[in-house]
Amino acid sequence: MFTEKDLQDIAARGSERATVEAQIKHFETGFPFLQIRRAATVGDGILALSGEEIDRFVRLYEHYLPSLKIVKFVPASGAASRMFKALFSYLNEAEAAGQSPAPTGAVAEFFARLEDFAFYSDLKACLSEAGHDLSACLQAGDYATVLRYYLTEDGLGYGVLPKGLLQFHRYPEAGLSRTALEEHMVEAMHYATAPGGTAYLHLTVSPEHIEKFQAHVAATRSRYETEQTKLDISFSVQKPATDTIAVDMDNAPFRTEDGSLLFRPGGHGALLSNLNDIDADVIFIKNIDNVVPDGIKAETYRYKMALGGILLSYQEKIFDYLEALADPAPGLIGEVETFLQEALCVEPPAGYDNWDEAQRLTYLKGKLNRPLRVCGMVKNEGEPGGGPFWAANPDGTVSLQIAETAQIDEDNPEQRAIMQAATHFNPVDLVCATRDRKGKLFDLMPHRDPKTGFISYKSLGGRELKAQELPGLWNGSMSDWNTLFVEVPIITFNPVKTVNDLLRPTHQP
Repeated sequence: MFTEKDLQDIAARGSERATVEAQIKHFETGFPFLQIRRAATVGDGILALSGEEIDRFVRLYEHYLPSLKIVKFVPASGAASRMFKALFSYLNEAEAAGQSPAPTGAVAEFFARLEDFAFYSDLKACLSEAGHDLSACLQAGDYATVLRYYLTEDGLGYGVLPKGLLQFHRYPEAGLSRTALEEHMVEAMHYATAPGGTAYLHLTVSPEHIEKFQAHVAATRSRYETEQTKLDISFSVQKPATDTIAVDMDNAPFRTEDGSLLFRPGGHGALLSNLNDIDADVIFIKNIDNVVPDGIKAETYRYKMALGGILLSYQEKIFDYLEALADPAPGLIGEVETFLQEALCVEPPAGYDNWDEAQRLTYLKGKLNRPLRVCGMVKNEGEPGGGPFWAANPDGTVSLQIAETAQIDEDNPEQRAIMQAATHFNPVDLVCATRDRKGKLFDLMPHRDPKTGFISYKSLGGRELKAQELPGLWNGSMSDWNTLFVEVPIITFNPVKTVNDLLRPTHQP
């Protein structure tokens, strides 16, 4: 299957032949669907906190804060091109026709409210430098010129930049605008650092954008740092070893025109390797586009700190139990079994009641001694789909899992009914603890389920191919973590999927 050159190429990527062969096997056999047992709901897998409980966990988090190293981990490698799909379609149509047609739908809204975008001043200046007047272009209906200087590298290049470097929010009173990255800086300064300490922010970025990110940080960080609190901002790129091999329609390795193997990025699950390198006591994970202006950040701060308090509270309890299980007192095993099932929501495998004490002790220690995550869950106000579920695991246990729709067999009426019964969805609002009770970092790789990847269909040079994504970062890559789901308000979830999302009230000053 592989030539000597292939094996050299695989080794040069930092991968192994066995790993690549296993990926090809997945193409041949497919990935099994996740077997969901029921939707996680409030009272059955999802915690709903009272105002008093939130305040208590916030105080607990603040109590521990001075003794912790906290890192905010932000996946930021995705390009922003999908934000501008409607605008690109319009621009391509206009350039093909040699004139700008009357805009409709999302494009019409974009131009009608152009002055409400944070990038308006930059766009106006960019056009002016090129000898164009923005107002004159709009009056003449020359929308194509405006879009060309907005989207392409002739001007601002927003269509080829990552989301983190786009202007998201205006602050008229300060006479400035902030990028998504700057909003993450501000957030990190508020809940990811002790007073007088350092705010650690880590972003995963594409190799071609890392210099732009570094330059942007150098140009803006002084706006937010104080004499008491500093920013420590680091970057990493997706490792070549996490790329997955592509195959043709017969599941043979896909080869490029020069005969080389084709490898493709393994999706956000590839970032597990980056997360595994983070040395911290608490790690907040949040997507790059889920930020809001200062005026409504308070609720986000409050719930972030509450989730951190819950994490630390449960971690302390887990560590206490692990220490006590070294020499269990009478009744302790039963107490830990109850905690594992009722608090950590891990149901034992069939036949567990027939196990002897030694087997139970080994099982309990193994289940407690794992990475821990607390995941915010938002009420589903749209169509039911992927989100929080109770699901079966390879070892026969049932536990809380975040499932994407693609992982669920929608052709199975029973599975489809469970999926449609979901009341919440995952806004990628995670707080993680990746140290054991002795302070040693867990190796996160053994705690993923390699059978929870995805296969998609692509093409290259007119030839069809199959691509493979690794288990999703907060899905299969964390399937063997202890997991808590906590209901958080919709105000904490404000993603920007299209450019017009920035016109929503939550993104306006």
